[in-house]
Amino acid sequence: MRSHLLNGLTAEHYRRSVTEGVERVAAKLAATERPFTGVAVDDLSPRVDAIDLDRPLGDTAAVLDELEDVYLKDAVYFHHPRYLAHLNCPVVIPALLGEAVLSAVNSSLDTWDQSAGGTLIERKLIDWTTARIGLGPAADGVFTSGGSQSNLQAMLLAREEAKSDDPAKLRIFASAAGHFSVQKSAKLLGLGPDAVVTVPVDRDKRMQTVTLAHELERCLAEGLVPMAVVATAGTTDFGSIDPLPEIAELCDRYGAWMHVDAAYGCGLLASRKYRHRIDGIERADSVTVDYHKSFFQPVSSSAVLVRDGATLRHATYYAEYLNPRRAVRERIPNQVDKSLQTTRRFDALKLWLTLRVMGADGIGELFDEVCDLAVQGWDLITADPRYDVVVEPSLSTLVFRYIPAAVTDPAEIDRANLHARKALFASGDAVVAGTKVDGRHYLKFTLLNPETTPSDIAAVLDLIAGHAEQYLGESLDRAS
Repeated sequence: MRSHLLNGLTAEHYRRSVTEGVERVAAKLAATERPFTGVAVDDLSPRVDAIDLDRPLGDTAAVLDELEDVYLKDAVYFHHPRYLAHLNCPVVIPALLGEAVLSAVNSSLDTWDQSAGGTLIERKLIDWTTARIGLGPAADGVFTSGGSQSNLQAMLLAREEAKSDDPAKLRIFASAAGHFSVQKSAKLLGLGPDAVVTVPVDRDKRMQTVTLAHELERCLAEGLVPMAVVATAGTTDFGSIDPLPEIAELCDRYGAWMHVDAAYGCGLLASRKYRHRIDGIERADSVTVDYHKSFFQPVSSSAVLVRDGATLRHATYYAEYLNPRRAVRERIPNQVDKSLQTTRRFDALKLWLTLRVMGADGIGELFDEVCDLAVQGWDLITADPRYDVVVEPSLSTLVFRYIPAAVTDPAEIDRANLHARKALFASGDAVVAGTKVDGRHYLKFTLLNPETTPSDIAAVLDLIAGHAEQYLGESLDRAS
């Protein structure tokens, strides 16, 4: 079995095996005509369940044949221009090269003696990102597994910086359109059930700053502690961007930590066309970025950034076997001193190679393309009498609802939209997402593929309408 260990003696075996796998995936990508096959879980599960993991096949080609059957054939392919659902982006080739390199070398970014240059590359990328944000010379940060972990760490730092003796008095203020990880973080941090104060949004799905000011004032009047305000630069449902300058002013006035969840909107940091939309982000105390959303990186690739690097000490613990205190005096750069994780992949390499091959402008141009596409999609939907669209896009998301001409029952319209989404997914012709707006069911395009065209959007709108109309027709038949 030593023949399967990667080392100098097995380098040729490694090259052949990986090449064979890459060729399979490349062939699959080239031949994929739909984002999904429509396979049902009851059809796929028996094929997976039938595999006996205690009886290896022993041959790479045979294993890849099996993988084709249980995974590759029926995978959801985000690179397809009619995948329009969640915040999943097609990935750039330099990042895939980075993925191959980092997996083979297998550096762990927790300590210098496990990573060497990997540590310096990650630190350089953190500095590059904080400079793009404008956080100042004392800024720092660390790569994370994703936006939820980044938000959790930011709230940990905010809690500690609040310096309250009574966690039950701490309050976090977050938009009604913000990410659920804020509530989840509060629970994980041992804060009370009332810790997160939900601030309503305006018609553009942006946090209402007048209401935020009122809630902050009420917080102080009740003897509570305004621990943090979480502003969102790109909400998951709408792509909306909260009024960051006004929120920054309120945070200064009330002494609250300002966190900006820019997991989605961080692509604007590389944009030459739309960067101004996140003006005010430079005043944040902490920022979440997800390169695997709008920098076209494979998952996972995320980071939490802070204005004052000293605040990262709240995540620091020392272990003699790993990062003894003397390492600080000896100026040994151990990233575990900043991270909630210990063992951690060298995910920064993917972004490093992307920047070195494409440059920041190359990334920004791709993100600008999908933002422009969303405007074109908005024009299409608003001009289509079959649909109601919620809010003009700030990034690349469109939330809309099929409205039949002859049906006025909102519950029946809900069912038609739910059916259309499910039927579309089962067909495999396209994949769209769904959400609720004011208690009603809506559909969602999350546009992150520059290869998607207005013609794709128009075609998917026709498919949705067709499925909805078929459902409504069958519903009328059943009722008659």
